[in-house]
Amino acid sequence: MRIIKTTLLVIALLSLATQAKAVLVKDLASVKGVRGNQLVGYGLVVGLNGTGDGNKSAFTTQGLANMLKNIGMSVNEKDLKVKNVAGVMVTATLPPFIKAGQSLDVTLSSLGDASSLQGGTLVVTPLKGLDEETYAIAQGPVSIGGFKVTGNPPDGSQENHLTVARIPAGATVEKEVPVSFGGKNEITLSLNSADFTTVSRLTTAINSFLGSSYASAKDGSTVTVVVPDKYRQQEIVLLADLENLDVTPAAISKVVVDERTGTIVMGENVLISQLALSHGTLSIQVANDPNQNVGKDMVGKVLTDDMVRQMTADIAAKNGSPQSNRLVKLSPGVTLGELVRALNSVGAAPRDLIAIFQAIKAAGAMQAELTII
Repeated sequence: MRIIKTTLLVIALLSLATQAKAVLVKDLASVKGVRGNQLVGYGLVVGLNGTGDGNKSAFTTQGLANMLKNIGMSVNEKDLKVKNVAGVMVTATLPPFIKAGQSLDVTLSSLGDASSLQGGTLVVTPLKGLDEETYAIAQGPVSIGGFKVTGNPPDGSQENHLTVARIPAGATVEKEVPVSFGGKNEITLSLNSADFTTVSRLTTAINSFLGSSYASAKDGSTVTVVVPDKYRQQEIVLLADLENLDVTPAAISKVVVDERTGTIVMGENVLISQLALSHGTLSIQVANDPNQNVGKDMVGKVLTDDMVRQMTADIAAKNGSPQSNRLVKLSPGVTLGELVRALNSVGAAPRDLIAIFQAIKAAGAMQAELTII
């Protein structure tokens, strides 16, 4: 495991008395057919102060020659040797229901060996979907965000990322993606996170609101709603009513660990079963009789009451001093948050906690899903 240099951040919902709160359907699910579409295009950023692509980027000189030809200038591609032009990939997302004439934010990413896009201007760039149709046109001065300079010139360094830029409202929509709900006989809702309990509660809430069995769950994430007669030709009103219903999502026992930053995020209902674990000079005991110490011969084994009663050795005395062995004693059924507090009380480091969580999960003593990112 790589060394964790950053401070551990533990976000825990520790109160067992706290119940999951109801949320709006619009925060739990999306409507089938209502989604954004990805757009992409190749463009040129001009006006750079000698920080553009070098002559080795053939696509930049070819693109520049094509652009000049389109505006009535005939040039030889081999004669173009400019450093104030950079070839970029331009990307954007076309939101649902957006209309022609409205604006989109675009992102520019350098394709060649340009050192900076600062101060440049993107020239007219068509943005296309996967169907090769042009849906927007982008153009305008680019922005790479604020500067952060360290040191004094000429040895100072600029720390922001210079080869990716944005143009707020930099593209104009030319073509719409038609989305219509008129005349539909049914509407499909898809949960953002599949869960059988949550989809069942969503179905019950919709049927309770509509007064009959109009909604039915198709799988762990999909609910189909038959449009009632009173909502015919008013499907938008139906969606507005449904998305504001309250549904209590099922709580999921999950722990997420980011080894790069030392971040751990956990829920309130992550429980720890009986175990004995040793990590360096740190020993952990979770047993029905927490007054007994854990023998090293029992490390990695799930403890029973009889096994715990047999462990009578004093670990602290055995290792010479209280500082050489730190013992954490807890009862079965404790939450992971309580274990974290106990470990912190004896000075466990962030690296220790992450290694311990992985070992507890591997031993089958953590009643939750462990995700490492």
